[in-house]
Amino acid sequence: MKLHRFAFSGHAHRVELFLSLLGKKDGCELVDVDLLKGEHKTPAFLKRNVFGEVPVLEDGEAVICDSNAILVWLALRYDPQKRWYPQDPQTIAEVQRWLAVASGRLVFGPNHVRIIKAFGMNQYNYPQADTVTKDTFTSMNNHLEGREWLVGSSATIADVSCYSHIAGSADGGIHLSIWQHLQAWLKRVEGLSGFLPYPRVG
Repeated sequence: MKLHRFAFSGHAHRVELFLSLLGKKDGCELVDVDLLKGEHKTPAFLKRNVFGEVPVLEDGEAVICDSNAILVWLALRYDPQKRWYPQDPQTIAEVQRWLAVASGRLVFGPNHVRIIKAFGMNQYNYPQADTVTKDTFTSMNNHLEGREWLVGSSATIADVSCYSHIAGSADGGIHLSIWQHLQAWLKRVEGLSGFLPYPRVG
């Protein structure tokens, strides 16, 4: 396998984290794509992903784009027990809900506050992203009251997908101490065998 990534991308990290949790990271070549230099918009990269985004996973002849699509691919291909992506319709629907949160609210909230603060990408609106972050964290904190994982009784790709942008929110000036259930959930993810930390900026 070969993973095209930017080391500080939350989208790429969720894939690296899942590879590590599956015990597949050592067998995956990491190819760094420098987003700050525009390497994701070169013709060579656009042949892999027409949208010019990381991560991209090459697995044999297959080329899979979009971090959540990659999580689904890896779970279906390398987890025969279906622990990470149970296949009953109710659980699939619930997992999909959190994949949507990870690619929506967590991008426009904690991901944006992080890249504004850490990378100076001022084309985004910090007050708006800060509001989305706090609203989303409050909702997730309420959801996690009385439960250990986002879906069901064990970790799934829903937890993997949501983890990175939340863990990186401190780089954007957001601290989790007021959301105790969310903070406890982060620690449970970090206690999983094969856990891979999200690199901090600076």
